[in-house]
Amino acid sequence: MSAEEAVYHRRLAAIVRADPDLMRLLIAARGLALPQWRLVAGCLYQTVWNVLTGRPRGHGIRDYDLIYFDAADLSWEAEDAVLRRAVPALGPCAGPVEIRNQARVHLWFEARFGSPYPPLPSADAALSRYAAVVHAVGARLEPDDTLSIAAPFGLADLFGLVLRPNPAIANGPTYAAKAERVRALWPELTVVPWAGAGQAPVKCADDTAAVSTDLSPAPSPFSTSR
Repeated sequence: MSAEEAVYHRRLAAIVRADPDLMRLLIAARGLALPQWRLVAGCLYQTVWNVLTGRPRGHGIRDYDLIYFDAADLSWEAEDAVLRRAVPALGPCAGPVEIRNQARVHLWFEARFGSPYPPLPSADAALSRYAAVVHAVGARLEPDDTLSIAAPFGLADLFGLVLRPNPAIANGPTYAAKAERVRALWPELTVVPWAGAGQAPVKCADDTAAVSTDLSPAPSPFSTSR
């Protein structure tokens, strides 16, 4: 990880720790002990956008996405059991919490969205399949209260207020719809238009470079583990 990228990771960790809604959800999610879990996407990058543009906490955040990876049981019933256990444990949130087992997304994705989806090897691998580069970010509160950040494409676009398509997947209409919504909410964004299938894919960092941990976190006032 470059020095610049390390700074971005530390800034993101600090922003997350300063947000009481995110911290309460991270603490509750940790208590579920789901394999490879992360809080991902909109609630994270939109929180950063709000901080950078001086908007109120929670502005534009519609829901909270929690992913995990359990290949031992790919049935809908197993995922539904997790949902029924998680909802009361997570408590009240500012918006609905969407929980998905990434080990089984390939079983239903094509029927729902019309394009194939490969089986994933891990929860973090799902981040590289999101519609935009800036969407590919996840956070997990570890048992020792450190905060692990995953960002396979890096965080430069996030802190540069850039929305850029992920051309590794054929998602032009999806990207356009998402771009229209967020540009209305955060007009400071630079929106890079979808350039078509001929555009070279964004190079994804290796797993080690994509993940960081804030090694010396300040004790969280929301922590229940100390």
